[in-house]
Amino acid sequence: MKLYTTLRYLFVLFYVFAGVNHFINPHLYWPLIPNYLADFKVLLNNVAGIVEVLVAVLMLNKRTVQLSSYLTIAMLIAFIPSHIYFIQKGDLQIAGITITPTIAWIRLLIVHPILIFWAWWLSKRN
Repeated sequence: MKLYTTLRYLFVLFYVFAGVNHFINPHLYWPLIPNYLADFKVLLNNVAGIVEVLVAVLMLNKRTVQLSSYLTIAMLIAFIPSHIYFIQKGDLQIAGITITPTIAWIRLLIVHPILIFWAWWLSKRN
């Protein structure tokens, strides 16, 4: 039970930080939005931030853990086109850091599945 509670609260902190960061540093996320959605980059960034904060808040209530988990998984799946665009774009400079396609692949094939598994695992342990 202790592991579950710890991972649940880490999830909350992770997604609150990520969500709020969309509003504090939107310029970090805009380059990740595919060109065909460029007209909506501010809206998409804001929606992503709101959803990330929402899933964190929903994770706090044991009755809404499953909803939070499923929304998180749906959100992460919705982010996949952005990750593919990121890979196709090549080296990308964000806040003075070069993100290479290799890093983008690692994020898509390793980090993303871990985040999905984390959300799923929390829903099954509630």
